[in-house]
Amino acid sequence: MRIGFIGLGRMGMNMVQRLLSSGHEIVAYSRTSETVKKAEDKGAVGALSLQDLVDKLQKPRLIWFMVPAGDATEETINKIVPLLEDGDILVDGGNSFYKDSIRRAEELKKRKIAFFDVGTSGGIWGLKKGYCLMIGGEKNVLRGVEPIFKALSPENGYAHVGPNGAGHFVKMVHNGIEYALLQGYAEGFEIMNAKKEFNLDLQKITNLWNHGSVIRSWLLELAENAFSKDPTLSSISGFVEDSGEGRWTVAEAIEQNIPAPLITLSLLERFHSRQDESFSAKVIAALRNEFGGHAVKKVE
Repeated sequence: MRIGFIGLGRMGMNMVQRLLSSGHEIVAYSRTSETVKKAEDKGAVGALSLQDLVDKLQKPRLIWFMVPAGDATEETINKIVPLLEDGDILVDGGNSFYKDSIRRAEELKKRKIAFFDVGTSGGIWGLKKGYCLMIGGEKNVLRGVEPIFKALSPENGYAHVGPNGAGHFVKMVHNGIEYALLQGYAEGFEIMNAKKEFNLDLQKITNLWNHGSVIRSWLLELAENAFSKDPTLSSISGFVEDSGEGRWTVAEAIEQNIPAPLITLSLLERFHSRQDESFSAKVIAALRNEFGGHAVKKVE
């Protein structure tokens, strides 16, 4: 198949490579000509503009975009839709908010343009291992583009999970769970790292736990990789970003009256990581000193 691809960041470029290696043809576009040239070097056909990309695709056109959620996605859709025709297909493989995807699908349907919201997981490892694809959209249109999903994913690595919005909703919850898993591992390793008298080898323990343990996982494999490069993680700052999906998951839990304390607390811990010194911790220390005479550490 010949596919238009917009957005050639780390994941986007890797997805282009994986599609090319599966025999598909890619027409690639990015805002910078240098990035397009990199895609051309890997075997893609470069596009100088969105119009050029559309002109180089056969009808019905299939265009996949991997751009940041929010304004960038909105802008991309608004610019390319006037260039499309009845029967063309757009695929949003980014981390868009699912309610935005529902709205966009409804607007595109009026123009007779099909839309898939595809939650994409796999990170930088997706090129070699494949991507897990959570697909939302009209099932009767899916069959025509299924070869693309097969090429991008490992065996059993893609599924139609529901109507428009469902793909990004499932990916949102997936990332919320990821927040809690990461926090659980992080706290456990911090406890072990603090037990200095045992001089624990954290890389060795991550390897051990991945052989028969009930908490074995790919995340533990990645932890072993990280500890092998830097056993004490001394070169890494403790600042942890969030890309939005955790916030959306917590907001959805509140909207649905679902208790989600672990995901919520893991999100709040990310906020905590961005403080050089927590003022709330200062308040707690001061109050403990006031009511119980507990010692406080003075700032030097």
